[in-house]
Amino acid sequence: MTEKDRKYYLSLIEELRKLPMETEWVEFKVGNDAPPVIGEYISSLSNSAALHEREKAYVLYGVHNDTHEIVGTDFKYREAKVGNEELENWLLTQLTPRIDFKFVEADTGKGRVVVLEIPAAKIQPTAFKGIEYIRVGSYSKKLKDFPEKERKLWRSFEIRPFETMPAKENVDSGEVTELLDTGAYYTLMSLPVPSTRDGIIHDFQEYGFIKRMDNGNFSITNMGALLFAKDIRQFDYLENKRIRVIKYKGNGRTNAIRDQFFYKGYAVVFDDIVNYVMSMLPQGETIETAMRREFIMFPEKAVREMLGNLMIHQDMTAHGQSLMVEIFDERIEATNPGSLLVDTDRIIDTAPHARNEKMADFLRLVHICEVRGSGFDRMEEGMRDWKIPAPKVETGEDFCRTMFFWHESLSKWTKEEKIRTCYLYVCYCYVNGDEVSNTTIRGRFGIAESNKAMASRIIKDTIEAGKIKLKDPNAAVKMRKYVPYWA
Repeated sequence: MTEKDRKYYLSLIEELRKLPMETEWVEFKVGNDAPPVIGEYISSLSNSAALHEREKAYVLYGVHNDTHEIVGTDFKYREAKVGNEELENWLLTQLTPRIDFKFVEADTGKGRVVVLEIPAAKIQPTAFKGIEYIRVGSYSKKLKDFPEKERKLWRSFEIRPFETMPAKENVDSGEVTELLDTGAYYTLMSLPVPSTRDGIIHDFQEYGFIKRMDNGNFSITNMGALLFAKDIRQFDYLENKRIRVIKYKGNGRTNAIRDQFFYKGYAVVFDDIVNYVMSMLPQGETIETAMRREFIMFPEKAVREMLGNLMIHQDMTAHGQSLMVEIFDERIEATNPGSLLVDTDRIIDTAPHARNEKMADFLRLVHICEVRGSGFDRMEEGMRDWKIPAPKVETGEDFCRTMFFWHESLSKWTKEEKIRTCYLYVCYCYVNGDEVSNTTIRGRFGIAESNKAMASRIIKDTIEAGKIKLKDPNAAVKMRKYVPYWA
């Protein structure tokens, strides 16, 4: 055992001893170390820890149950056997699912204490010999005999978000401020920095960026690390949540000329990523009244929304996939792990769905992204202002990709791009209470009034594709208005 581990368990024992007499996720014992009893303890305490939103549960051998005084124990778990099988291995084979419990021995100076550390149940109740147990007061009971507790336990598996789980455990207040850019939080919130570290710790606990552990130290949650890490590589299992930006020459992936990783937390580095992406975007140019004017091909507000969606809609449980932005000569793509949670056809009018609601709420609070379901609307507004195709979204079982396209003139657009843009703009107008006519469509595509027939052709193709329909089929040609097919 390392010195840090030794200090951890000594402080853990002292903190647990301060708890009330009956705590459903901690058991104090002097004896009673029969293997079947230990198995029931593991099952009941693991399930109770989940029910009480604890990361772990404990049995402390050598601490008196009534007084919580250290009296020492002669429980020798390393020597204990069931038949010819070692106790720990036997217990492991009797548990479903197999959880990573462990025994730890600590010399407290007042007596020998053995800590049985038990992870909370995660995806299903922990069972011993096929039976699921739960703590009721200070007793282990069969879970099936307490249906209300059983229902609450199963609900706890469904609602516990990835954001609240620990990214790094057992850090003290000094390490919290070393690992997280706490100053960035106060800058984003337009608040003064507290005069003491305790004030910072209090604020970060309030928002769920850190949690106080059972030994008095802290765990940094996944949300805290992902938003405010000074270097995300300091957190195991989160490095693949970094953002990668690749710039290619041409419109294929064979010639990458820039490849940049961003390792800071999303809230800390968001504006830097936006600025970097904007600097990497292709530059276009027009000639107006004999003057040459350069411009960036995609509007910044659309890029901001693209990047915000990339962060908040990712599947945090996916492994081996980074958030990726790819920049080509005539398009930009942003890909995140996890499928889109709504139908791509209804992306503008559907109520917002965010996988990572707590993180999304904070990013909304500091104006980094929207969570009202308006993100895609804002992207389309940007494309409309630039008179370029509407954003395109592709999704599969394990990914979602948003794409922006640029063309120097409408003659370069594909038929699919015209139909998609017409449909999405009709959706946009419909949800905003605006009527759509031939004139409206001409405005979206930048078509001159003298080319009404071109707009009519786009409308006709979109109707034939089943994407829009006449609001009033009996209306005269000049009075025709259009709505989405689902309206």
